[in-house]
Formats: sequence, structure tokens, C-alpha cells
Amino acid sequence: MNYLDWFVITLYFAMIIGLALYFTRKQKDTNDYYLAGKKIKWWQSGASTMATQLGAISFVSAPAFVALKEGGGLKWLAYEFGVPLALIVVMAIIIPVLHRRNYISIYQYLEERFDPGTRSLVSLFFQLGRGLATAVAVLAGGLILSTALNISTIQAILLIGIITVIYDVLGGIRVVILSDFLQMVIIILGLLICGSAALAVVGWENAWSGFPGERLVILDFKHWGLTAEGTYSFWPMLIGGFFLYASYYGADQSQVQRELTVGTVDDVRKSLMVNALGRFPLVLLYCIMGVLVGAVIALPESHSQIAAAMQMDASSVTQTLQNDPDRMVPMFILSFLPHGIIGFIFVAIMAALMSSLDSGINSLSAVTMKDFYQRYMKKEASETHYLWASKLITFLWGTFCVCVAILLSVSGDAAQQTTIVLINAVGSLLYGPILAAFLMGMLTKSISGIAVKVGIINGIALNLFLWLWTPISWMWWNLTGFLMSVLVAFLYSLIADKVTFSFKLDYSVAADIESSKINWLSIYKLVVLYFILLLAFAYLIE
Repeated sequence: MNYLDWFVITLYFAMIIGLALYFTRKQKDTNDYYLAGKKIKWWQSGASTMATQLGAISFVSAPAFVALKEGGGLKWLAYEFGVPLALIVVMAIIIPVLHRRNYISIYQYLEERFDPGTRSLVSLFFQLGRGLATAVAVLAGGLILSTALNISTIQAILLIGIITVIYDVLGGIRVVILSDFLQMVIIILGLLICGSAALAVVGWENAWSGFPGERLVILDFKHWGLTAEGTYSFWPMLIGGFFLYASYYGADQSQVQRELTVGTVDDVRKSLMVNALGRFPLVLLYCIMGVLVGAVIALPESHSQIAAAMQMDASSVTQTLQNDPDRMVPMFILSFLPHGIIGFIFVAIMAALMSSLDSGINSLSAVTMKDFYQRYMKKEASETHYLWASKLITFLWGTFCVCVAILLSVSGDAAQQTTIVLINAVGSLLYGPILAAFLMGMLTKSISGIAVKVGIINGIALNLFLWLWTPISWMWWNLTGFLMSVLVAFLYSLIADKVTFSFKLDYSVAADIESSKINWLSIYKLVVLYFILLLAFAYLIE
């Protein structure tokens, strides 16, 4: 990288911070800080959500998984099969309930429906899981950028962390969403540029003709995810993924908070439709880039060109790619793209990383403020006090995530990889039970708060057992945690509470279906058809 590349990067950082300074002048209370006064456009919210989920790790790791990683290939696309179906549940049942009540923390619903303890328990689990996951995302991004920018991992973490914390503290959710929208545009442009550059080097037919046949497999119906070999097989990715994404979009503060910034329920649904229809094409673009860049890397002369650009010898390049396939995309960028464009592409990677960090710390701040600070520490204060306290809590969560990332960065490589796997597993430990709590509240009238808490704890305990003593795919945990939580809650209500069950859809949901000007039932049917077309498309690729 040269001065032109660093100029592009610095210009982007200055623009984001300037945007945050502009928006901070408009903030009057916590509702504006965390929900932007519900004035965000649906397409901005939808793009922001996708930018967070398909961020820096996807930009680098998805192509590497497709091209180089052992056991990898186009099966990365299987992650997306559960998304459209899960979003039907979120759009039809969960969002109308949460949006109409004007929450800042979505876990307030659990107190209104059950009791304060249920709210505190689930909120605490969210903060634990999201705080650690955000820190690990910063670590993973720092490892990528350290090689790309020729700086230390700690310097890379501080570079991203400090800039993100500054604009997040100043601008709140409004700058998070609008910067995420900009970052989504940059990510797509970055993908197109990298893919086009690789295509110009190797050619379309040559890229696919050299792609190993076993890496073309997407629909693995032979395995059920009951052993390590079947982790990415069709059934756990579809069924487990359904519960994972239903919980992620419908019961995770970091995602739902964006949906609550949109003015109407119909507009929220439009925002979610952006994800239901748009995620698969974007992930397909990641995978195609992986095929093309992988084909370039496979050329014998490429390693010499990379070695010259990276000031390494060719054998070291080969060894590095074998040990750490995630270096493939940064090495390609530095070796095959012109200066200025290199800076722009690394802006795309850093933008994707910041998108994951900013939404994480803003949602953590919202939950800490509403579920703990305002309830237990300062029950009565002015809105000005709560606004400044919100900014301080955002700063503290940002500092926590950056510091944890730095601590993890000084551990050994084996410890880092173990930590990343650990955090991914923690999400699936919690998602099923948390989703169960919300759906039991929205679909039943008889289950008590104590029954739900007992169910959640048993659901997590079952998933811990599966993790420690079985090889079952972690994707299944999203289902097993959900089912165990529901089963135990129902049994507890039947035996201890001695209640008869009453299944009744929340009234606001039923009323919303009837009052909406859009025929969403027909749209949901089209989403199911879209899911079937995705499977047919995957089959044709194979």
C-alpha cells in the first residue's frame, strides 16, 4: 500500500466521523439515540441488517472457504436456505408485537408478558453472548487487516475500534444504520471489483474447469449432521438454520433494534424482505469471487507475483495459504489490483468490520441502559441524563470489545481459533431457548414466567450436553434448545402450576394481518416459492 491507498482510507474515516458529528446535534433523548425517532427508511434498515451479517468475515472467509479450506466449497450457500422461511415467522408473528409497543429494549416484552426475572435473565444472556461475539469479530478483522496493512494485530484492532467507537458514541443508531447502508454499497462494489479483476486474469471457463468437483456439492442429503462430517449437510443447515435465523432476526436486540427504527409494521416487513430475497444473491457473489480468486491463486506464476508484492519468497506464500486460507483475498488484493483501488477494497473490508462492531455495541448499550441502569441504578432522571448515560455506556461497551479483542490477540494461534469456534457455538446455545421465550409469550396465554425460566435453563443445559459429549452439528442446537425449552415449560405449567393450556395468537398480530393494506399472506407464499427456486438453482449448479 502507498500514500494514495492510505488517503482513500483516511477520507472514508473522516466522512463517517463527520456524519456522526452532524447527527449528534439532533439527539434529544434515548428514543432518538437508540431508535432514530422511528424515521429510518425501510430500505436503509434492510441494507444495514445485511451489511452487519455479511461483513468482513464473509468478505474474506467465504471466498477462502469456497476455494481453499479443507472440507469447503459451495456448501457455504447452504447457510442461506433457512433465511426466507424463518423471516416469514418473524414478519407474521414477532415483529408486529414488538413494533407496536414502542420498545427500546425488546426484552421489556418478556417482563410485560411474564415477569421481571424473565426479562433480566434473557437480557443478561444476550449481553454475554453478543459482547463476546462482537469482541471476537473485532479480533478476526484485526488478524485480517494486520497482514493487509502491514501493521500489528493490536494496531489494526485499535484503528478499527477507536474510529467505530467514536462515531457510534456520537451518532447513535442513526449513524450506525446510515453508515451501514454506505458500507453495504462499498462491500458490493468491492466484491464486483475483486471478482472482475480475477476474471480478467483467469477467464470464466478456466476458473470453473479447474474447480474441484467435490467443492461443487451444495445439497448434501446423505448426512444428517450427527457427526463432524455432516456439519454443513442440508438438513441441519435448513432446519437448524430456520430456528437460528428466526431467533436472530426476531429475538436478538442487535437486529430487531434496526427494525424498530422504521415507522410502520409494513415498512419493517419490507425491510426484512430485503434480507429474505437479497441475502442469497449476495452470498452467491461471495462464492463466485472465491472460485475466481481461487483459480488465480492456483496458477503457478501467481505465487511469485504475490511473493514480490508481499516481499516474501514463493514458498512462504504457499505455506501461509495452507496454514491460513483467510489470507487469500488480502494477498490477491495487494498483488493484482492498482493503488487507489487497493485502498478502496480495504475500505470495503474495514467498513464491513465496523458494521459488525457498531451495531453490536449500540444494541448492548440499549439493553444495558433500559434493562439494568434505568431499572436498578437510576429509576428517575431527566432525558438529558439518560442520553449522556447512554453515550457513556456505548463507550464502555466499545472499550470492552476492543480490550477483549486485544487480549485474545496476544494468545496463541490455537487459542484464537478455539475462541472463535467457542463464540460461534455460544450463539447456537442461546438462540433456540431465547426464541422459545418470545414465541411462548406470543402464542400462549397460560405459561408462567417461572415455567419459561425453567424451560430456558433446561434448553441451554441440553445444548451444553450436546456440545461437550456428542459430535452433533452445532446447527442442530438451535432446534434442540428451542424444543427442550418449550417442552419443559409446558410440563412445568402442567405439573407445578396446574394450568390448562390456551393457545391464542397475540391480538395485535391478528389485527395487523387484517388491517394491512398489503396482502402479506400472498407475499409469504411467494417467499416459499423463492425458497424452492433457491434449492432448484443449487441443484442446477451441482
